[in-house]
Amino acid sequence: MHQAGKGAKYTKTRRPLKLLYFEEFADKSTALKAEYAFKHQSRSKKETFLINHGISPSLWGN
Repeated sequence: MHQAGKGAKYTKTRRPLKLLYFEEFADKSTALKAEYAFKHQSRSKKETFLINHGISPSLWGN
């Protein structure tokens, strides 16, 4: 669906985007659970996560 251009339109108008971090998971279910957990963290916890993974705040585009 995403490759066909039929996915969510939210990011289409919010360009350019930067991929700051990625992680591989054994299956889709585990990946979706991890994404859900990350998205429901506070902003400060997300920022701490990025810093702990060596991602400079200058890349965040706040």
